[in-house]
Amino acid sequence: MEQIILPLLIFIPLVGVVIIALLPEKLADTIKGVSLIVSFITMLLSFAVYYWFDPVASGMQFEVNHTWIAEFGINLHLGIDGISLLLIVLTTILTVICVLSSWQSVVKSVRGFFLLMLLLEVGMIGVFCSLDLFLFYVFWEVMLVPMYFLIGVWGGPKKMYAAIKFVLFTMFGSLLMLVALLYLYFEYYAFAGEYTFDLLQMMKMPIAGQVQMWLFGAFALAFAIKVPLWPFHTWLPDAHVQAPTAGSVILAGVLLKMGTYGFLRICLPLFPEAAIAYTPYIATLAVIAIIYGALVSMVQKDIKSLVAYSSVSHMGFVMLGMFALNLNGLEGSVLQMINHGISTGALFLLVGMIYERRHTRMIADFGGLAKVMPVFSTIFMIVTLSSIGLPLTNGFVGEFLILLGAFKSLQVWAIFAASGVILAACYMLWMYQRVVFGNVDNPENAKLLDLSPREKLIMFPLVALIFWIGIYPKPLLDRIEPAVKDILKYVEIAKTESEFEKSYEFVYRDTTSYELLVTKEEIHE
Repeated sequence: MEQIILPLLIFIPLVGVVIIALLPEKLADTIKGVSLIVSFITMLLSFAVYYWFDPVASGMQFEVNHTWIAEFGINLHLGIDGISLLLIVLTTILTVICVLSSWQSVVKSVRGFFLLMLLLEVGMIGVFCSLDLFLFYVFWEVMLVPMYFLIGVWGGPKKMYAAIKFVLFTMFGSLLMLVALLYLYFEYYAFAGEYTFDLLQMMKMPIAGQVQMWLFGAFALAFAIKVPLWPFHTWLPDAHVQAPTAGSVILAGVLLKMGTYGFLRICLPLFPEAAIAYTPYIATLAVIAIIYGALVSMVQKDIKSLVAYSSVSHMGFVMLGMFALNLNGLEGSVLQMINHGISTGALFLLVGMIYERRHTRMIADFGGLAKVMPVFSTIFMIVTLSSIGLPLTNGFVGEFLILLGAFKSLQVWAIFAASGVILAACYMLWMYQRVVFGNVDNPENAKLLDLSPREKLIMFPLVALIFWIGIYPKPLLDRIEPAVKDILKYVEIAKTESEFEKSYEFVYRDTTSYELLVTKEEIHE
């Protein structure tokens, strides 16, 4: 079973894509049912993977490696560790929720919408499973196409502008990644005498420091655009605001995590020397993103736009924790990736629910919703408190670990980043107060109906995860820790070699090795 479970995770949604493509457009209810069943089966299978996953083992699990294109050294190499495991589970949960949330709101081109949702799931799961860099790149590009159409066809008034901007930014990053991949491909041939895109094999290849700097820069720019890290964030608010609710949820919940996942899976283990060298610069951009995103969120008049800019701030925390380059920071970074997907995904769902009722997202058009929609207001409060990191919610655990790790190695940056917690409370609570409390001055608001059973069903798992992770995060951290330690090994080796080079005299012999001229004992004598 271990040999087929990861291919099944990718194959089942692909089967759903084929089935929906063969169904006529007029069978809208059947199409919705097929997409729900297929996504639900995929989610159950991801739960089985979570259950069977060994939380104490390091390295990749459920690994599958078959030759695909032998001539070019391309393999169907799949495998997961604790980081990719949690992201896959998050992906499958959010896909089911997005299908349910779109049940009534999507009325045109139903077949196309749900087909693209399942195709998007194929790409997302494929990225998190791939251990062959060519395969990783293929799934990365596969994911781009359905999101473009989801925004461009089912989006808001400026949907084409947002969709084209999203594609242009992402494709620019993808081009840089492709160039770096090809360089690694030929570099490995020079090192080992064979062609391969296998990530685990490339991790064994020594790469000269200057080359690392260039390759890290190419990959990092591609991933920074996807995160998005300031100042590469400008595509995100447009994409979020114009996307349909399901598109916004997937974009915030999963697609942004592909950028941070790329840093963890590729940049840190392959280019650890460059990661150490770039740390002050990336930490600076992360802190700017935290503060800038929060300040811009404060002045937004549109609720969805506010949540979109808050994502820039929250993802800044993820990047800061990652480049603390220690256990606490990296664990917090990974956990906050999951937390952001849950909390911000829930916020976009709630915004979509009131938009379906009022056809407006302007904060000034609301007020007093607690009196007419008490269930909605209660869930909205829980998700808001989670987003600002209140203790006993998931957001607190992630931000605490990130700041703990950052204070150990990036103290000055951590002090400035901590202000983001206060700013988040300011803009989120102020928005909540204006939308939910006060008098029901607008007669349209007085007619609003509270959440339906379907909408309550959509929100229940997300609220449950908010409290479960906030109160008892140990099961997730247990699965994250071995994977994080594996990544940190490469960083620690690079740090040790750097200190060694500073302490002793070397002569550069070739691109991959050094010859010691003075021994340690001779220096002590």
